[in-house]
Amino acid sequence: MDRQALALEMRGLREQVPGITDTAVAAVDGLLIAADTADSIEPEGLAALAAAGLGLARRTADATARGALRRMVTYGSHGCAAVYAVGDTALLVVVGDESMDVDALHRATRPTLRRIDSILTEEAPEGV
Repeated sequence: MDRQALALEMRGLREQVPGITDTAVAAVDGLLIAADTADSIEPEGLAALAAAGLGLARRTADATARGALRRMVTYGSHGCAAVYAVGDTALLVVVGDESMDVDALHRATRPTLRRIDSILTEEAPEGV
């Protein structure tokens, strides 16, 4: 897995959507893969909480026959956190302040999610 490519994707998303303050990629079991977070956020804890939330949201989507879960968004008084499914094995967490345009975020994440999934699923070359 190319961690530098993951970092570039997270940074690129932050540059595309004003208001993004933090990003992280985690496995669905909650293990942190990569993070671009402020000192005020503990990335391992963020990954674990996002994975738990994603699991509940997936079960809710399944129980209500709403199809495959794409994302969940939690709104707070100082912004929001969005969690996107990256295939079946990972997730992308995006935290933003009050200025973040969530609709613009949803549009910008589509190609980013495809690229992150490709990075996570590519096999290392022989001998590496």
